[in-house]
Amino acid sequence: MSWLVILGPSLLLFFFLVFLFRKFVGYMKKEQNLQIESFKDTLIDKDNPVGLYGDELEKLKQQQQEAQRHLSEVISKIPVIQKDGRFQIDTEAIKQRRAASYDNGTNGAVKEDTV
Repeated sequence: MSWLVILGPSLLLFFFLVFLFRKFVGYMKKEQNLQIESFKDTLIDKDNPVGLYGDELEKLKQQQQEAQRHLSEVISKIPVIQKDGRFQIDTEAIKQRRAASYDNGTNGAVKEDTV
């Protein structure tokens, strides 16, 4: 029976502190012009895993598409052949390109010791 005497005031104190905390958070949001996101808004979106907003997300997507295009262009320039079921760099084609670039008087994009 004595624990009920302690439980009643402690619950009142707890709810009073929760009420004060909610008032304080509301005041701080209004004073600092803050926006607290709901839990649903913070869930990871498959199209936006970082949580960027509008323009930032579109800019990041555009940069990623440009990087992907550049990467596919670079990869397509590498000569490869299939040996033993594996794709390997064709060193002969690289040597021929290098020789052709030296014959033309250009510096050549591939250095001698890279292969």
